[in-house]
Amino acid sequence: MADLTCAALPDRALLSLGGDEAAGFLDALVSNSVTGLERGQAAYAALLSPQGKFLHDFFVTPDPNTSGLLLDVAAERLPDLQRRLTLYRLRAKVTIAPVDGVRCYALFGGAAPSAVGIQFADPRLPAMGWRLWLPDQADPPLPPADPAVYHAHRIALGVPDGVRDIEIDKGLLLENHFEALHGVDFKKGCYIGQELTARTKYRGLVKKQLCRVQATQPLPPPGTPITANGQEVGQLRSSSGSIGLALLRLDATAQELDVAGIALQAARPDYAGPIPEAKT
Repeated sequence: MADLTCAALPDRALLSLGGDEAAGFLDALVSNSVTGLERGQAAYAALLSPQGKFLHDFFVTPDPNTSGLLLDVAAERLPDLQRRLTLYRLRAKVTIAPVDGVRCYALFGGAAPSAVGIQFADPRLPAMGWRLWLPDQADPPLPPADPAVYHAHRIALGVPDGVRDIEIDKGLLLENHFEALHGVDFKKGCYIGQELTARTKYRGLVKKQLCRVQATQPLPPPGTPITANGQEVGQLRSSSGSIGLALLRLDATAQELDVAGIALQAARPDYAGPIPEAKT
């Protein structure tokens, strides 16, 4: 069995939603159901603009010390998320505040670790492992690896990171595999941006999606255009060495692709299944 890897994630932060109404309040806003979670469980969800465009993604888990919730979010985007949730709060009896004095780790590649701190299985894919939050002064179960080790792992699996791989106020959930990654619930009640997400699914409007790409040499920076037969068909997102993610037109994945003079091979991630067919 492979050894467990622990990677530090200093670019993550915790946002607390306190109060008995926290779960109902958040559930009405985000793409996935977040009610009924038990300790050690988490949901992956997104907050969208009213037009259905991506703004934030995060994990939601019960606060073990209160009746509220904790959101595992991108640290650089936490102030914006806090501001938006505060605007939607109105008369709901919910407190919204960052949690200080904690650090985030990703655990993957081996057997389940002993339960310590705030820990939950990554709800996107079993291979993504677990998240662990510990007080600043507490030591993780293993010496932590560089964050690049975690990002290499997720990129190899074809799993996007919201800050790195999805354009704010432009990206669509189904272009970035939120359904396959258990980040959207099509049976729950209404939420912000639901109409566009539902229309994209039921009318088969997905024309491009995040794909895993591979080259024979290190890839250029994110945002570099990808071409096929001289025509731009997508853009590179995050990468690790010669493996990366790219938002590509689905009809171009089987063509000869080029990024900054480097030949690429592209495929949808294994977890995403076959290319969706357009519906009439």
